[in-house]
Amino acid sequence: MRVGLDTQLTRGTATGIGEYVAGLKAALERRGVAVVALANGRFDPWRFDRRVLWDQALLPLAAARARVDVLHCASGTMPLLANVPIVTTVHDVAWLRVQAHSKRYARAYFGAFALARYTHARRIVVDSLFSRDELLATAADAAVALDPARIDVAYPGVASDVMANPRARDDDAPFVLAVGTVEPRKNLAVLVRALAGLPTLRLVSVGPPTPYVDACRALAGDLGVAERFEVRGYVARAQLLELYARALVAAVPSRYEGFGYGAAQALCAGVPLVAADATSLPEVIAGSAPLVAPDDLGGWIEALATIAATRDVAESQAAGIRAAACARFAWSTCAATIAGAYARALT
Repeated sequence: MRVGLDTQLTRGTATGIGEYVAGLKAALERRGVAVVALANGRFDPWRFDRRVLWDQALLPLAAARARVDVLHCASGTMPLLANVPIVTTVHDVAWLRVQAHSKRYARAYFGAFALARYTHARRIVVDSLFSRDELLATAADAAVALDPARIDVAYPGVASDVMANPRARDDDAPFVLAVGTVEPRKNLAVLVRALAGLPTLRLVSVGPPTPYVDACRALAGDLGVAERFEVRGYVARAQLLELYARALVAAVPSRYEGFGYGAAQALCAGVPLVAADATSLPEVIAGSAPLVAPDDLGGWIEALATIAATRDVAESQAAGIRAAACARFAWSTCAATIAGAYARALT
């Protein structure tokens, strides 16, 4: 079996999907699956018109030329036409749930159009039970018929360099680390507001910016905490690992996540974590970290202040759950489930 894996979103400023695709490719190859990486370095996957051209024309053409037996569309979109069975990963249905602020054409393509295409996938892989239930509920609301029996749940893996990353405490300039694209659903603003009640802490944001970052910066200025709010943007891998090593605590205040890579990575890196009690995050964290309602400002201040005041205890607890988290988010487990999906797609 030759699997054509869409790796286009590993190019450029690869976010969680890029992390997913790169990790999955390596894990499948370790299982002996013949993976053909399908990508075109001349196309910027983060420009809408190029993304559509890739999805709808160049990807199926590349799959045909590579003579693959199954095509894995791992980024949530599918071509209208393809000459092989398709497995698709649906990371979330955020475009239909919480992206009302986005451009209408983007919402249409990544939302309703993509949802309708899923009926043509032989198998659908989702990142969590929450995402499975969201997908089925959203499809039912849109009168799109999806068979639950065709859906496989596979938690994405966390990379080995994160799992092996040593801790290096920074007691002189403790900071809260927020990892993820800076967009409204990630809810970075609640952490900016919390800074006003956490005078000894800094906030470091890592991830590709959107116009939402300007609102967060303006808020920091209004609250008088701008000097303690650092927006790093997209950073190199070595910098990300260094930040995970030194962070006092990782915070994931998202209102909507289909999985929540920032939370899984923090657990596997042994970083104390506070996350939102919303969508997939309670499932992913599974009791391993405190949860706070996304917009409970007082709750965020209290949770973060508690970790700062009892750092030794927080570090010990994070270290104690690290091995279990690494086992839970092993790429080998994810790859085994997805390899099974490929086999079922061909039967």
